[in-house]
Amino acid sequence: MRSSPPLRSPPWTRPWLGLLLGLVLIACGPEPAPVASIATAASYQDPTLLAQAWRQPVAATYQPHFEYQSNGAFCGPATVVNLFRSLGIDRYTQDTVFDRAPVGYWKARILGLTLDELAQVIRANADLEVTVLRDLTLEDFRTHLHRANDPASRYLINFNRQPLFGVAIGHHSPLGGYLPESDSVFVLDVLDQYKPFLVPADRLYAAMNTVDPETGRTRGLLLVRAATQPVAVPPAIAPPATTGAPARREPVEREGVAP
Repeated sequence: MRSSPPLRSPPWTRPWLGLLLGLVLIACGPEPAPVASIATAASYQDPTLLAQAWRQPVAATYQPHFEYQSNGAFCGPATVVNLFRSLGIDRYTQDTVFDRAPVGYWKARILGLTLDELAQVIRANADLEVTVLRDLTLEDFRTHLHRANDPASRYLINFNRQPLFGVAIGHHSPLGGYLPESDSVFVLDVLDQYKPFLVPADRLYAAMNTVDPETGRTRGLLLVRAATQPVAVPPAIAPPATTGAPARREPVEREGVAP
């Protein structure tokens, strides 16, 4: 009697299997030290302070059409869509930002986006100058915060929630601005479980200055400005004819793995 041939995973999934295994092994490492969640601070989502924060020049450009992520891994796409809308670019959704991007929808859907991949998605879809800022000192970080209210620029942050909330998961969100009198940063959190909040600058720096296990590099900021020279938007990238990739599913809201 002949035995059945072994089941094989589709070729497009193989590069991700090792990465997923590595992330699982990292997740099974030592438990991080407990932290006092910033959610217990009086200033965290104080209505008066939030109203002041939303009046900042950059935050005001996000408020009219602010959108939360459509599923647990889509903090990156939601951040990009909100960035574009704040700049008057309103032709993309969290799904369609991948139509022209070199990074695929399903990579983001399963593993989330790294800081550099987020920059690639932005550059592929708009004539914007995107600078990746990582390995910053606290002094460097504060210097950028003092520019975060300039409506000519936008800052996006990649951080780990662990130093802020005690939940070890990576995340992307736009920065709405900086309140120097209280040394507070307005984070426009794109996950509706958290919503926009205020956080002391040093606590946010500690959350940003962490290592992304997918890349082995520190997280950081993206500084986005209008490009000094027009950037040609490439044609949409058609998916390979025989990838074996599944069709897109309707997104489900859940907290998932994000870098």
